[in-house]
Amino acid sequence: MGRVAEGSAIDLDQVQVRPVERNEEPQHRQLMAAHHYLGYLPKIGHTLWYVASYQEQWVGLLNFSAAAWKCTVRDRWIGWDFHRQYDYDRLKLIANNSRFLILPHCHRPNLASKILSLCQKRLSQDWQKYFGHRLLVLETFVDQRFEGTVYRAANWLYLGLTRGYRRTRHGYSATAHSPKKVFVTALQKNARTLLSKPVLPLPYRQGVPKMMLSAQQMRSLPDFFVEIADPRRAQGRRHSLPTVLAIACGAILCGMRGYKAIADWAQSLGPKARERFHCRRVNGRYVVPSESIIRDVMIRVDPTDLDRAFQHWNQTLAPNDTALAIDGKTMCNALDPNGHQTHVMSVVGHHSKSCYTQKKSAACQPTEIPKS
Repeated sequence: MGRVAEGSAIDLDQVQVRPVERNEEPQHRQLMAAHHYLGYLPKIGHTLWYVASYQEQWVGLLNFSAAAWKCTVRDRWIGWDFHRQYDYDRLKLIANNSRFLILPHCHRPNLASKILSLCQKRLSQDWQKYFGHRLLVLETFVDQRFEGTVYRAANWLYLGLTRGYRRTRHGYSATAHSPKKVFVTALQKNARTLLSKPVLPLPYRQGVPKMMLSAQQMRSLPDFFVEIADPRRAQGRRHSLPTVLAIACGAILCGMRGYKAIADWAQSLGPKARERFHCRRVNGRYVVPSESIIRDVMIRVDPTDLDRAFQHWNQTLAPNDTALAIDGKTMCNALDPNGHQTHVMSVVGHHSKSCYTQKKSAACQPTEIPKS
């Protein structure tokens, strides 16, 4: 890689932006670590690195990564209310410009805004190629000592300041640090409308609907299962039935499917979440039930009691739905004593995707109409 001569002119029309190739990543890391005041950022999750070049010589570097989990001014601008469970699943449609560096001796008028503009034009398609879906919004956070001139010149919108809290292993920091300036830009005109729709349209709606349980919802779930009879023998019970059921239901609400996924979700819970689910404490640590315990309980517990208790929780604490959808399924190879196939009718919230109730019924039998 060559270097642009100091003081030489750069024709902005010849500047190109492209993703960094795998064999170029060490050079990208080295330059970012050496010249960016925050250092280089490791590739974690959905991340794309870009290089801007002029006549095959590198002049700038950019990183785009996953969006911030929470940002009050951004969420308010979009129209998100995180009491509704579907908003968290839409963060994948936002990317964060986590690093932007113009290399030494390459600072020229309008070069940075030109690079940013070129990157914006191709980023959504690149995201589709690498991660399977397009982007709708870009965000970035700027230290208060900087004006954010590049983003303003590229027509990004300044929304305000963050609250200054940082994510930690145990949630968020107890005290606020230096707040950052928040800039955003929509990659298409109807981006905010799409992100705030009650039902996300295709092709943006993918995968299993997920929600983020609040601390109040975690604490309340076990209380709604205390009246359910425990089908296990009293001897050897390591975890209370309400805790096991609450963790299983919480995992399903967060998009987990299958016993292994539920158990993995339980293992990923932090100390505060485990305490809210009333997990037992062993040697100073909160312990979650294993996959085998979750499976045993879910198979043996009375489904009617579980359904009734969960409906009660849903009516009390779950998000409100303005519309309900009714969906019917026929269970293959499930026959009642009369040899009729079993049908299950479900009522699902149109906005929250929560199942309010399920009812099992036998197939309707045809009635012979006598000839007149």
